[in-house]
This record gives sequence, C-alpha cells and structure tokens, in this order.
Amino acid sequence: MLRVGSKAACMACRNLVSTNMGIRFRVPLQKLHPLSRAIHHRYSGNANPQRTPHRTAARYYTSMSRLPMRPPKPPPGSGGRSYQQKRNFWMVRLAARLLKLRYILLGSAVGGGYTAKKTYDEWKDMLPDFSEYNWVIPDFVWELSEQIDLDKLAKALPEIEEIAKLLPDFDKIGENFTFLKSLLTPGVSLGSEVKGASGLHLLLDTPSDPALKASDSSTSASPDASDKQYKKSSDKERLDQLQEELLRTQLKYQRMLERLEKENKELRKVVLQKDDKGIHQRKVKKSLIDLYSEVLDILSDYDANYNTQDHLPRVVVVGDQSAGKTSVLEMIAQARIFPRGSGEMMTRSPVKVTLSEGPHHVAMFKDSGREFDLTKEEDLAALRHEIELRMRKSVKEGQTVSSETISLSVKGPGIQRMVLVDLPGVISTVTAGMASDTKETIFSISKAYMQNPNAIILCIQDGSVDAERSIVTDLVSQMDPQGKRTIFVLTKVDLAEKNLASPSRIQQIVEGKLFPMKALGYFAVVTGKGSTGESIDSIKDYEEDFFQNSRLLRDGMLKAHQVTTKNLSLAVSDCFWKMVRESVEQQADVFKASRFNLETEWKNNYPRLRELDRNELFEKAKNEILDEVISLSQVTPQHWESILQKKLWERVSTHVIENIYLPAAQTMDSGTFNTTVDIKLKQWTDKQLPHKALEIAWETLQEEFARFMAEYKGKDQDDIFDKLKEAVKDESIKRHKWNERAMDGLRVIQHNALEDRSITDKPQWDAAIQFMEETLQSRLKDTESVIRDMVGPDWKQRWLNWKNRTPDQHIRNETKNELERLLKLLDDHTAYLANDEVTTVRKNLEGRGVEVDPVLIKDTWHQLYRRHFLQKALSHCNLCKRGFYYYQRHFVDSELECNDVVLFWRIQRMLVITANTLRQQLTNTEVRRLEKNVKEVLDDFGEDTERKTQLITGRRVQLAEDLKKVREIQEKLEAFIEALHKEK
Repeated sequence: MLRVGSKAACMACRNLVSTNMGIRFRVPLQKLHPLSRAIHHRYSGNANPQRTPHRTAARYYTSMSRLPMRPPKPPPGSGGRSYQQKRNFWMVRLAARLLKLRYILLGSAVGGGYTAKKTYDEWKDMLPDFSEYNWVIPDFVWELSEQIDLDKLAKALPEIEEIAKLLPDFDKIGENFTFLKSLLTPGVSLGSEVKGASGLHLLLDTPSDPALKASDSSTSASPDASDKQYKKSSDKERLDQLQEELLRTQLKYQRMLERLEKENKELRKVVLQKDDKGIHQRKVKKSLIDLYSEVLDILSDYDANYNTQDHLPRVVVVGDQSAGKTSVLEMIAQARIFPRGSGEMMTRSPVKVTLSEGPHHVAMFKDSGREFDLTKEEDLAALRHEIELRMRKSVKEGQTVSSETISLSVKGPGIQRMVLVDLPGVISTVTAGMASDTKETIFSISKAYMQNPNAIILCIQDGSVDAERSIVTDLVSQMDPQGKRTIFVLTKVDLAEKNLASPSRIQQIVEGKLFPMKALGYFAVVTGKGSTGESIDSIKDYEEDFFQNSRLLRDGMLKAHQVTTKNLSLAVSDCFWKMVRESVEQQADVFKASRFNLETEWKNNYPRLRELDRNELFEKAKNEILDEVISLSQVTPQHWESILQKKLWERVSTHVIENIYLPAAQTMDSGTFNTTVDIKLKQWTDKQLPHKALEIAWETLQEEFARFMAEYKGKDQDDIFDKLKEAVKDESIKRHKWNERAMDGLRVIQHNALEDRSITDKPQWDAAIQFMEETLQSRLKDTESVIRDMVGPDWKQRWLNWKNRTPDQHIRNETKNELERLLKLLDDHTAYLANDEVTTVRKNLEGRGVEVDPVLIKDTWHQLYRRHFLQKALSHCNLCKRGFYYYQRHFVDSELECNDVVLFWRIQRMLVITANTLRQQLTNTEVRRLEKNVKEVLDDFGEDTERKTQLITGRRVQLAEDLKKVREIQEKLEAFIEALHKEK
C-alpha cells in the first residue's frame, strides 16, 4: 500500500486515470483531470505552496477507488499550516459535491419527464372517446376557423374582470371558516371573535351596527351578563349572514354555469349543423342511447319464452294520480309534450321516452317518420294530440288503461341521455266512468315494470297533500325494500311550504324519516304554478326564484344538491348509466344462451326448412294467392260458358218444369199453351231470372278461385297457409259486390232471347229435342226413385236382399196399385183427383182392409201422374223428331204440334246467351275486381299483426319468430356494449 502524502501516491493518481480508461501509456498532462493536474503542479513545485498535495491526492484516490481508509494524522510540527489544510479540504469536498449535482439534476430531469408523460397519458385516457365522430371532423376541421368568427366568440365569453367579480373573497371565506371552527371547537373563547364586530361587518359587506359599538362599550362596565347576551346575539347574526353569503356565492356560480352552458349549447349546435348536407349523405352512426332504446323496443314486443326475462335497466316513473309525474318528465325533456287535464286521468298507457342530445329540439314516434319541432307551439299541440289518440286507441273497449307501450324519442341540446317510462298514476278509488278493474290493472302494470331488478324507480310524491294519503310509497317499498334503486322526488314544494304549519316536515320527508321506504337520493322540485300555459323556461325561472328565496334552503332544511329538476336529471342519468354498465353484459349472455337453445330445437325438428318468421311466411303466402288469382284470367271462354250454362240450368230447371212447362202442358190446345208459357216466362224474367244468373256467375267465380287454390296446394304447398288463404277468400268474397247495372242489361238480353220462337234450321230443332229428352228423362228417373222410396222394395229385392216393407210403405203400395188401375182406365186424366175419386179409392182400399188418409192418396197420385205425364211427353218428343218440316211450313196437325219443343229451344237459347253474357262480364270486369279485392285484403291483413298471428300459427312459426327476435336483441346488445366500451 502506498503511503499517504508520498510522491508515489501522486504518480499513482495519474497512472490510475490511464488504467481506468483502458490505456497502458501515460496520459499527457493537458488531458488529466483538473484536480490531478493541480496535484501534479504542486508536486513539481509550480503550484501554490500553501496546498497539501499528497494528502489531497490520497483522498481523491480514495474516493475513486472507494477503499476505506483512516484519516491521516497531521504531520508533527505543521503548526500554522493546519487551518490552510482544512480550508483546502473543504473546497475540494465542495467541488466534488458540485460534480455530483449535475448528475442529480440530469437524473431528476429524466425522471420528471417520464412522470410528466405518464401523468399526461393518464389524463388523456380519462377523456371521452370521440373516435365515432371522426367522420365529421375531416370535412370541416380546417374550415372551422373561417366559419366561426373568433372575435365574436371571444366577445361572447365573459371578461376576466367579470369572472373575478363572480369569484368569492377567499380571505372572507377563511375568516368565516375560522369563525365556524371556533363555534364547533369546545373550550375555545369567542371573545376575540365577537369583539371584532366592525371586522365582521366588513367581512359580510355590511356597515357596522351602532348598537354593537354601544354593546362593546357596555361590556367593560358589566362583563358578566351583557357580554354573554352580546356573544349569543352576535353569533346568531354571524351565522345567518354566513349562510346568506354562501347562498349568494352558490347562486353566482349557478348563473355563471347556466350562462356558459347556454353558450356551449350554441357552439355545439354550430358544430353539429356544420356541413349538414355532407353529413346526411354519409351513413350516420346511431347514438349510444338510440341503440339501447332499440333493444328495449324489441323487448317490449317480444313474447318471453324459455324463462328469458327483460332485466335491462330503464327509469320507471311512478306516483299517485296528479302527483306531478308527467310534469317532472316534461322538465327533464325540456318540453310540454304530454296531454294535461285537471284532476282526471291523462296517462292511460305506459309511455317510453328516449332522451338524447341533438342539435334540434325534436320528438318522433318509433313507428312514424314525422318530426315534431318542440320549439313551435303548433307542433307541441299536434304531438300532445297524437299521444292522446294513441293512448285511447290502445285501450280496449270496456277498459280504462292499457299495458301497450307508446314509444317516443326526444332529442335536444343539453338533454341528459336516458330511457324513462311514464306509467299511469296509482289510484285509491275507482270513480264513475272507469272500468271496475282499473285499480288492479294499474297496480299490475306498475309492478311488472318495477319488479325488474335493474329498473330505476323514480317515485313521485305530491308535497302539497298529507303524506299519509300516499299510496305509491307502500308499493315502491314492496318492490325495493332496501332502496338500492329508488330515487324519491317531492313535487309542489312551493305549495307545501305555504300550506304546512311545520316546514320541518319537508325536511323529514327528504331525509327519508317520514315514509317507511328507503331511497338512493331525495329531491325537492317545483314544476310550475299549476297553469297549463306555462312554458319550460318560465317554470325554470319560477323554480330558481323560489329556492333562492325559500327559507327551506336558507335554514338548511334542504341541501343545494337536492333541489331543482336540473340536479334531479343529472342524478337520474348518472344512476341510469351506472346500472346499464353493471347489468347489460349479463343480459347479453342470457340472450346468447336462449339463442343457442332455440337454434338447437330448430335443427332437430325442421332440418330442411328455412327459418321464416311470420312476416316472411305471410309474404310467401301473399305471392302464392296472387298467382292463383292471376290464373283465373287464363281460363278459356268455352270453359266459362260450359260451367255457367250447366250451373244455371241446374238452378232453374225445377222452376221451368214445375212452374212453366207442366202447368202449360195441362191445357187442351196450342194457343192456351203458348199464352201460358209467354206469361210465365215474362214474370220469371222480370223477377227472378237475372238475379239467379248473377248469383250463379259469382258462385262460379268463387268455385274456380277455390279450385285453383286447391290445385296449387297439391304442388308441394305448405299447409301452414290454409287458414290464411281461406280467410282471404272469404273476406274477398264478402267485399265483392257485383255491378248492379249488369243486372238490368242482363234482364233485357234474357227477355229478348225468350221472346224469339223461330227455329231456323234442323240442327237447332234436333238440339232442342235432345235437350228436352235429357231433361224429361232426368225428371222421370227422379220421379221413379221417389215412388220406389214410397212403396218400398219390390218382390225381387225382398227375396234377394232380405228386405221387407214398412207398414207405411205397404199402405203406399196398395194405394199406388189402386191409382194405377184408375190411370189405365182414364189415360187422359187431369193432374188432380176429384173428391169423389178420392172417396172411391179410399173405399176400395178399406174393402181390402187398408185404412188410408185422403192426403196420402193425393200425394201418391201426384207422383204417379207425374210419371205418367213424363212418359207421355217422352213419347211425344220422339214423334216431334220428324216434325220440323211441319213446323217450318206452319202445318196444323194435332199429333205433331211440337210447342213443347219450341219452349225447350227458347230455354236452351236463353241459357246460351246468358252464359255468354256472364262470361264476358266475368273475364272483363269481375275477375279484375276480385284480384283488386284480394290485394286489398292481403294489404289489410299485412298491417294487422293480430290477424296474422291468428291465421299463421304453429310451433314452427313461433320458433322462427323467437329466433329472429333473440338474434336481433343479441346483435343490438353486442353493438351497444361495443359502443359503450368505446365511450369508456
């Protein structure tokens, strides 16, 4: 080890520098450290002789090598050099500290910069995310300085002097808090505070009271009694003045904030309205509250299955009738949007109001595109009228209230974002004009909304009535016993302060000590003077003036944050969004699980079918029905005429045979026959025939329409549409009315056709004879069938089929045999039996032991004579086949007078002409009208959700409906959650 203070130590210091630098050669003297250079000069005799180089070099070497060394002993005989050595040692140590200081400063700068950057990043993360508005910024951010007059904006902002005036005197506030501390601290004397009366008045900006000065002088004379009284009165005055000073300061801040908010609102309008045309051309993103409101709208229409319940948050506004629920909601929405009435029930169904911020103050219904400008009184009146109409329309007949929700959105500058549901007011008694179950219905509707564990209950209580008359507080306490999601609002506080003898009762209410219910917060508001014509601005001014002058706030019964609807709106909005953030993801998971269950059921039960909901199925059925209607126009004219002719003759043949042909054929000559036929045909044409023809045409159109639908059904048609198609067909037929003018024209055509008797050629004659033969043979066959049923089976059937006649059939058979003998004797007998003939037949039967009633004899005669007449007519028809020559030359031959053939020709020609006329009307007019009616019916059914639900039913339809709803809810919830995370 080197000896301290030796020449070797100095040289070692120099060599150490070179060694530490990794250099093996000696360093030039100019490149050495200044301290080493000074030591070297001292050693060589060129430095100050007063320094001690060896000892200094040893300490420098020690500090560099960090080896512990004992401090050297002073050399003996140093004498006067001791002070100089100590001084030199202090200077060296200071220099070493200064060298270290620059590294400390450099480290502090680096650490401070890192800390500042970290603080800036944390502050930046706290700012809201404006990324969803990036599509707005690029178009006008560089032009904003040109569009906005910055000088005008600077002038609009408050001056520094004005802001300084609004700021409180912090010296005064400090003295006030010192005074309050002295009051609250036990054992502290207030003498020094009280004696400074002039200083107190100066603090409160009020002149000193002479009485206090007099009291000051009197305190020295009587320090016991007067001093205590003075202290007491002075303390009370100072407390009152301090409260007034704090209230004035708060009101100054309130006015300043309102002024700045108003200016901020105008600036935001400018920004939102900038480049309005360009904005609308882009795809505008929906706001966060609009996304959430859409989810609630879908849920309100969703029929919850599989234990899936709607637990998404919303603000439920409940209260007693006429407690001011609607007025509070209007103050939050900043517009008088609801119908109003004095003492009567105005809210008859739940109204969901979605509040959001926008550049214009407008309102819009969920199912309507019309915007109501809430700044115009005529639009406000129209909106109130529309809400009232929708409420009354939703209420079913015989009811007073409805559970159907009316969805409304309100946008405007400065409106707090939230979703509120205004419910009908709770009543205690059912009055005249109400349904008997109105009270229970309102309770059930209110409970259905409040039992949602994530619903925020806004309980409205009328402050102007006795608290004991409240009904809603008991209901709310049942739904939310712990008050974790209830906000209590006391309305009409101005009337309460005026009417109550003890204002402390209001304090008990807002502190939650009077009602047996708990709440998150308590608020007191004033919603106007009770006039229906008050505007929102006038109500706000009245509310502010009231609380400014109210002793409730001045005396400390109410706190500043508990009053005004503005504070209420902010509190409700904060609570709403807090609840949304806490519960929305859990609800999304519930719907995700429900979607999986529904999709699994569909795959297992309907693997090859598309998932078509009720509306999609209706559109598919609608297209099929329209195709079937269009197919009617492709029916050939021959097919129409053949069907119409056949149906018309089936309908009128009985009348022609029974009422025209048979009566005329009973006459003795051709003249009487023709006269009878003409008269009866004329009567028939005027009264019955045209109407019958139109009925047949309409029925034929319906049958053809049904036939096409049935044929289409056979082509792999889905049977799920059967009820819908049947209902469409019935409703279309019900609405269809045949053209009345067609009946008059048809009557003329039929009358002219029946008046013509001229058969022009032999084919027409043969066709008439064939038509007559077919008709008579058909009637003869029917008559023989009736006779067989009357007399029972003959001997052959009895032997082969083991059948016997009944007693009545036996009597009929005996009567038939007796009447047939009479017809054989009198072949030209008339159609009716004479009374003596009836008596003769009866006596003959009685002689054989058969008792017969005269009515039975006449009925049996009618059928027997009818068969006898038809057989003779058929034989005469065969004779007339060769009678056309005589008919054409007008020869008179009794055997060949074929007037009955001419009658059937006239009837046949009328049928052909009528069928042709009806076919033209069907194809030209009625088919198109039916197609139009079907389209109208389908359109009406498409708009009627309840009707579609009744006509398109089944598990398959319901499953597809649930799948669609759950998917839509889940997708919108996920989009909302993503937007919610971005906003965070």
